[in-house]
Amino acid sequence: MTVVLLNGVGSAGKSSIARALQGMTRDVFLHVQMDAFLEMLPAECPGGFSFETIIEDGHPSVVISSGEAGKRAMRGMRLSLAALAGAGNHLIVDDVNTGDEWREYADLLAGEVVYRVGVLCPLDVLEAREALRGDRLIGLARWQFPRVHAGREYDLTVDTAAASAEDCARAIRDYFDL
Repeated sequence: MTVVLLNGVGSAGKSSIARALQGMTRDVFLHVQMDAFLEMLPAECPGGFSFETIIEDGHPSVVISSGEAGKRAMRGMRLSLAALAGAGNHLIVDDVNTGDEWREYADLLAGEVVYRVGVLCPLDVLEAREALRGDRLIGLARWQFPRVHAGREYDLTVDTAAASAEDCARAIRDYFDL
């Protein structure tokens, strides 16, 4: 099966690209969002995720730490992707990789066709989007920005500040002949 792995900072436009891409591919693709797995955790979750706001270069930056429950939930997400693909589903995965997840994806999805797409956007645009959304802690983008794409190799990158979600989706569809 085909797995399109969208990796980018929160508010970069991954979900919008995924929804647009679903509407223009030849085959049916399931959209799997990391946020859906995060929402499965209780609001107050010992060992889940913690968020600490620090000041970085005069701006708020939200440091994310994960405990055992958070790590298990994210590992479960990655394992479920392998199960979904193994059951014959094409996937568009909307994720924020800041650690070793990249290698785990490669191991778990070794028998599938995996396209890694970097969803890029300048920090100032991300921070403006984050403020407009109202559902994000201000400073998440600043903390994620130097980490999400570090050490990652992509098959394709798209820039959501330079192109609409539909144009980015079209570029992904055309580049990988989906």
